Amino acid sequence: KITAKTSSIKIAIGERKRFGKLEIIPLKCSLNDSGRVDDNIAYIQVRDLFSRDNNQVFIFNGWMFSSSPTIRFIDHPVYDLWLINCENI
Repeated sequence: KITAKTSSIKIAIGERKRFGKLEIIPLKCSLNDSGRVDDNIAYIQVRDLFSRDNNQVFIFNGWMFSSSPTIRFIDHPVYDLWLINCENI
């Protein structure tokens, strides 16, 4: 958000990946082709490693949709995270 730079990262299901101060863990990912729009759907957990708040385990823990990134989004002051697609499904 601050620098307006974009990066694409690939993460395998179950793998923990650090990106800056975030730890991203995709747990499930699939393609939903039942409607007019093909949609990639992923269950993702994101942890802010910089946060010292013990009551907040994840800053995001839920389903993310590639066709509608604003339905479920990550509320973070520095990072935006969007699902683009699932590979090797």
